[in-house]
Amino acid sequence: MLRGRTVTLRPATAADVPALAEIRARPEVRRWWRGGDDLAAAVRADLADDDLSVYAVEHDGRVVGAIQWYAEEDPDYRHASMDIFLDPAVRGAGLGGDAIRILVRHLIDAHGHHRFTIDPAAANTAAIRAYAKVGFRPVGVLRRYERGADGRWHDGLLMDLLADELAD
Repeated sequence: MLRGRTVTLRPATAADVPALAEIRARPEVRRWWRGGDDLAAAVRADLADDDLSVYAVEHDGRVVGAIQWYAEEDPDYRHASMDIFLDPAVRGAGLGGDAIRILVRHLIDAHGHHRFTIDPAAANTAAIRAYAKVGFRPVGVLRRYERGADGRWHDGLLMDLLADELAD
């Protein structure tokens, strides 16, 4: 269990699937985090992925989202990448920044990572602002990076953070 100022991170379990699927189904989240018609199955698939570590984000004793990471293990390119989603009802309270800080510190201390990436949709300005507050910097636009629910290709923004740039 990883504790921050406002949130706690713990490994997500099958018991978290209904809450996480419900959050992912909210239009403000689903816009950026799709997953097909069966979001519970999408969450279960993430939990079953051996290359992905998924943590439930808890605030005031309830699950308010998830944060996940995976590692590039090639020693010449080693880094950790992460993604996060939160219940829209708790946005704007700094919970996402706290969750990212906790995870980054853990990845530095326990896994020896020095570099981190995140790749929000280029149109997701709220997420980009939140990541910048933690210390992530834009690296470049990933043109036509992901297919949207509308069937068209949309740009992503690659952002990175070095361990010594983490903002408190």
